Amino acid sequence: MADSSTLTYSPSGFTTDDSADGLCIYLDASPSPFHACETTAAMLDGAGFTRLDETDAWPTGRGRYYLVRGGSLIAWSTEHAADAASPLRLIGAHTDSPNLRVKPRPDLARAGWQLLGVEVYGGALESSWLDRDLGLSGRVAVRGAHGIQAQLLRVDDPVLRVSQLAPHLDRSVRTEGLKLNAQQHMAPHWGLGEEPGDFIGFVADQLDVAAEDVLGWDFMTHDLTPARRTGLRRDTVAGARQDNLATSYAATRALIAAVDVEPVRPTIQVIALFDHEEVGSVSERGAASSLLMTTLERMTASLGGSREDLHRSIAGGVIASGDMAHATHPNYADRHEPQHTIAMNGGPVLKTNTGLKYATDGMGGAAFRLACEQAGVPCQDFVMRSDLPCGSTVGPITSALTGGSTVDFGAPTLSMHSTRELTGAEDQAMYAAALACFLSPA
Repeated sequence: MADSSTLTYSPSGFTTDDSADGLCIYLDASPSPFHACETTAAMLDGAGFTRLDETDAWPTGRGRYYLVRGGSLIAWSTEHAADAASPLRLIGAHTDSPNLRVKPRPDLARAGWQLLGVEVYGGALESSWLDRDLGLSGRVAVRGAHGIQAQLLRVDDPVLRVSQLAPHLDRSVRTEGLKLNAQQHMAPHWGLGEEPGDFIGFVADQLDVAAEDVLGWDFMTHDLTPARRTGLRRDTVAGARQDNLATSYAATRALIAAVDVEPVRPTIQVIALFDHEEVGSVSERGAASSLLMTTLERMTASLGGSREDLHRSIAGGVIASGDMAHATHPNYADRHEPQHTIAMNGGPVLKTNTGLKYATDGMGGAAFRLACEQAGVPCQDFVMRSDLPCGSTVGPITSALTGGSTVDFGAPTLSMHSTRELTGAEDQAMYAAALACFLSPA
């Protein structure tokens, strides 16, 4: 592999340094799905995309647009479409990550400490949340003059901590390992006192509103340690929420690059970044909702097309579902399929599962391999060991809802679902380059 300081991929022009360092900035700016959408929106705004509201009538004709629904975002360009039936190229990803979510009545007091009641969200690696400086982020529903208004809130002060029990008080930890109960052991403390704190009052003060006007929230914790390049040669990236913001970032950069490249064939280019993948995608804005198909229908109508044109577009296109992939762990190599070693900084990963936890089939996989070939990057293959269960993605869901040919892919990752995950610095450039070529096939 070339030296990371000079590594460049054509035709998209992604370099290792700008991709890895840009990812760190993106991760730090996006502690919640709501913030991730706003961070993405700022990138799209800078590239000439127009934000649309779902309650408004949409403009007709070709253009580049996006919408935000809570923690989900869909962006598209029809500038390279010949007509409404032009083949669809769509990249799916997700904005949510495992963490601790604040309960509706969170104030607790125990043993002279003020605590917050939380739920563990999305299969978090619970031990990784212990003994860390934690902030709060999310969305607040506030009473306004014209009804309920949504406001984003981000608290980057170290207000929360989940302290680990000393081994002197539980000797079994050394022999049996750490055992955590989500109800008993994961409540973060944020103050000293015999009486519970006032979470609503705290939120109201942060927003400078009256406590009675705080009507609801979607709050979560985030680790305050910044993302950064790591390793002796700075060839890895350590940071929170890379599953799956690393894909959201790469997909956004790919779309921005692709809209400025004239494809060989007319193409409609779309990215869909969904919330709630980590808990099954069944919500008003998850991949299993009507959000994607409704948006595609309205997009088709804005080009003067019909439902017939939409189905022709999907049938002639390919959907790529991006989620992170398990790199082969050096200390647990036996947990991986021996014929499918996944190397960090080894290029994008094509993910296959005969139980259809991944949606890849031969045709979809071929389209992604061609994109990697077009970008000049290697392509790796991942399958789970036959005796281990396999995780899933938004791929099978979007494949079933749309009927489109679908491929699942990812970037190599260690410590998946930890508070702090690890990816390859060089992989970020290759990831974005392959996705840009997928959106603009040769």
